Amino acid sequence: MAERKIRVLVGKPGLDGHDRGAKVVAAALRDAGMEVIYTGLHQTPEQIVQAAIQEDVDVVALSILSGAHMTLFPRVLEKLREEGMDHVLLTGGGIIPAEDMEKLREMGVGKLFGPGTTTAEAVNYIQEWFEKEHAGAD
Repeated sequence: MAERKIRVLVGKPGLDGHDRGAKVVAAALRDAGMEVIYTGLHQTPEQIVQAAIQEDVDVVALSILSGAHMTLFPRVLEKLREEGMDHVLLTGGGIIPAEDMEKLREMGVGKLFGPGTTTAEAVNYIQEWFEKEHAGAD
């Protein structure tokens, strides 16, 4: 039986209008064999979670460069939990100080990536998470 592809939703919440990095990451994930859904700019946390439900994704990856990460990541995480989607990995990146990354991790957000991260690091992280979560699921 063929392995199923990892389904990733790449979201740009809030007012941040810069999406080049999100598009680069989305392309790298797609090149690595994942199915990628990109929501486009200016999405609310509610819109992102609804898209995650509709697309039945394994991973939600947010790109936040606006400084609103301490509001947007927790809100998406809360909405995912409210919808019974706590099996979905919430990860992402942007301009996020290390101390905020740690606080978000403690809340339940997965690994976060900052400037200088290679796309291979993000791809490997998602693949390793997925393999661990689905080990023995056959």
